[in-house]
Amino acid sequence: MIAYHDTEWGTPVHDDRVLFEFLTLEGAQAGLSWQTILNKREAYRSAFAGFDPARVAAFDQDRVEALMLDAGIVRNRLKIVSTVSNARAVLDVQSKYGSLDRYLWSFVAGKPIVNRRVRAASVPARTAVSDAMSESLKQHGFRFVGTTICYAFMQATGMVNDHLTTCFRYAAGAR
Repeated sequence: MIAYHDTEWGTPVHDDRVLFEFLTLEGAQAGLSWQTILNKREAYRSAFAGFDPARVAAFDQDRVEALMLDAGIVRNRLKIVSTVSNARAVLDVQSKYGSLDRYLWSFVAGKPIVNRRVRAASVPARTAVSDAMSESLKQHGFRFVGTTICYAFMQATGMVNDHLTTCFRYAAGAR
């Protein structure tokens, strides 16, 4: 968790595959610890074709059944099926907006929201922006994208800088 925080969490992401990966992992985390998901991250990359949306969108029922037997990932049918349908939704968003990146970053006007939090207790679980993102994603057919999941996604991908002001990573995200 420390290495993830120190090198990745909160760093702006503009790659469609990585954004799809984080949407998938944040959705998979629902009801579980983030540490559990990080421990399974490489298995997820392998199971879901490196998060190539076109390849995942082509997964059929046989592939879903095989994934249900993969101990390296969370074997929850709803979460597995949602990853496949979310890949199809990514392709739809890409065709409508040019990229998943352009669509998602539009919720923050293309640049990170920089907060000035001094206590971890002041970090919210959701915001009006994550509410709007969640609602829009659902309208585009995404699943496992509730507002809390969206806010965690925004934090992880650097759309929101929620590093505490005392954190050495805060300044890098405050630019």
